[in-house]
Amino acid sequence: MTSVFDREDILFQVVVNHEEQYSIWPDYKAVPQGWRTVGKSGMKKECLAYIEEVWTDMRPLSLRQKMEAVVG
Repeated sequence: MTSVFDREDILFQVVVNHEEQYSIWPDYKAVPQGWRTVGKSGMKKECLAYIEEVWTDMRPLSLRQKMEAVVG
């Protein structure tokens, strides 16, 4: 069975969690607990391109905050 995430023919939406980590989620499924939509949806390639553009720092938010506290 093919995973829904391997499909190119369905709509996805971009989601983000409390650590500001991005992912895609099938548009027809309920968003999992702990994630929220960011207002971008489209085909898989579009959503992944959007994530690549906006998610410029892959470190989780909590790690970035701790590192800033040490340096700051």
